[in-house]
Amino acid sequence: MNQQSLRYLKIGKATDLTGNDRKLYRAFEILPGFLSWGTILGTIILSIWAPVAAAYFIIAFDTYWLLKTGYLSLHLRHNWKRTKYNISLNWREMLEKLKHEHVYHLIILPFYNETREVVETSIKALLEVDYDKSKMLVVLAGEESGGEEACQTADYIEKKYGQKFNKLLITWHPAGLVGEMAGKGSNIAFAAEEARKKILTPLNLPYENVVVSAFDIDTVAYKDYFLCLTWYFLTAPEPHKTSFQPVPFYNNNIWYAPAFSRVAAGSSTFWQMMQQERPEKLATFSSHSVSFKSLHEIGYWQKNMVSEDSRIFWNLFIAHDGNYAVTPISYPVSMDANLAPTFWQTTKNIYKQHRRWAWGVENIPYILFNLVKNKRINPWLKIRSAFVQIEGFWSLATNPLLIFMLGWLPVILGGNHFNQTVLSYNLPSLTRSMMVVAMFGLILTAMIFVSFLPERPKNVKPTSKIFMILQWILIPFTITVFGAIPGLDAQTRLMFGKYMGFWVTPKYRK
Repeated sequence: MNQQSLRYLKIGKATDLTGNDRKLYRAFEILPGFLSWGTILGTIILSIWAPVAAAYFIIAFDTYWLLKTGYLSLHLRHNWKRTKYNISLNWREMLEKLKHEHVYHLIILPFYNETREVVETSIKALLEVDYDKSKMLVVLAGEESGGEEACQTADYIEKKYGQKFNKLLITWHPAGLVGEMAGKGSNIAFAAEEARKKILTPLNLPYENVVVSAFDIDTVAYKDYFLCLTWYFLTAPEPHKTSFQPVPFYNNNIWYAPAFSRVAAGSSTFWQMMQQERPEKLATFSSHSVSFKSLHEIGYWQKNMVSEDSRIFWNLFIAHDGNYAVTPISYPVSMDANLAPTFWQTTKNIYKQHRRWAWGVENIPYILFNLVKNKRINPWLKIRSAFVQIEGFWSLATNPLLIFMLGWLPVILGGNHFNQTVLSYNLPSLTRSMMVVAMFGLILTAMIFVSFLPERPKNVKPTSKIFMILQWILIPFTITVFGAIPGLDAQTRLMFGKYMGFWVTPKYRK
């Protein structure tokens, strides 16, 4: 790592800069929203002034989307098979063939005001994994602003489980520190440094032998997760130049979540599964793992922005001049699907959660700005990285709207002259037929979703499994309402400099 790489490493937004740097960064903040709104408004304007051109554009776009859907479905199928295979492997037997006794796992569980049940479930899961507990260092990272209930939960966990691991450390992230945004990033960065001082240094553990797993508080590790992670860490060509990404299953409470919440959660899982088959496009997301050595060298996670889970990858990518990647491990961890006491609160929470995820668009100006400033990164790698990120957020915000809403625009806005043409007559049926063909992929989606379901609770009706299949007819609704709209919302806020803060997803268990 060189000083030039580190100069702009922890920028949160344009207002962190001055002069021409600030103007350039601000232009990059405007870009995603400009492209998305330009596409949508441009299609509307084209439908009014050049309906024939708009119709051909929509047909071409639908064809592209149909081919892309098929392409992604193949990746989903491949990762489904790979994940099932990895779950079935004897990871302990594989790991015994390697020298692994020197590897320690530091697990950070940040929490705010979640219930004791949520916190304890994740701690119990760590106790149930097949891994030497003397090699596990657990940090329950509380927020000072969490209140008395959070203190009581931490005390309970410490008294009941404090002796079950090599170390269990409780940390309290102070509120209102200058230069910080309240949220997961600032909390786990504080917790990591506390763990360094209070665990790693007293135990004299080399940083290169410690793997950090930054979990959400509702993360339930599968039985062989740390065996699998250790194997990937030890067999990686450059273990300190890669992060390790599991597949997030939102299964903890899946049987109790409403159908649209299950579809939204399942869609997020499937996207991550498809990305695992395209590691060149993969960034860290939600619960992930990384070498402590790599983290410490760059000062841990950023404390002044929302999307710390993906930003840590880009921090390391920039710091290592592009010589950094994500290793997909195709092994799951489980978390909560969105659920609240009422239907409407669940709906609002899903929207807010997906808007926060869509706020990952704040990475685009960061990436583009640093790619411009860092002259040591390969030019072709710069182009590919920039294109993948821009296209991804553009697709999120525009594709569902173009597919399910704009196909009728030339017919509605094109005027009488266009409506008398054969093209006008055939356009709706043609686009509808293409979408019907694409929707056949939902059969595979339903099969994969059902295959990963946890055991049905006794108080849930057996017929519920039927609805787990039928629910996928909601996909046009969910990818629009919980995909495109929050995506546009986030990009519009960034475009106008209305920066978002961190929103904590409430955890509710029945």
